[in-house]
Amino acid sequence: MSTMQELIRKVLNAHGRLTVDPEGVDSGADLYDLGLTSHASVNVMLALEDEFDVEFPDESLKKSTFASIDNIERVVASLTG
Repeated sequence: MSTMQELIRKVLNAHGRLTVDPEGVDSGADLYDLGLTSHASVNVMLALEDEFDVEFPDESLKKSTFASIDNIERVVASLTG
């Protein structure tokens, strides 16, 4: 697992309000099926912005961005260069 994924999982653990521990979640699993709500996804986004010192552009502010750890990693990686 990459360091970025570890940090994303840490943020999900603190802010995602998932029904399971994000450490054991497959990176492609649907986070909404695991309890992520729209409200929690906003908190996750804000925490990710702080963690990685990025700002999510408007085109990334959609449900699919936060649907899985893989999706989050892909977007954050594109923002961090």
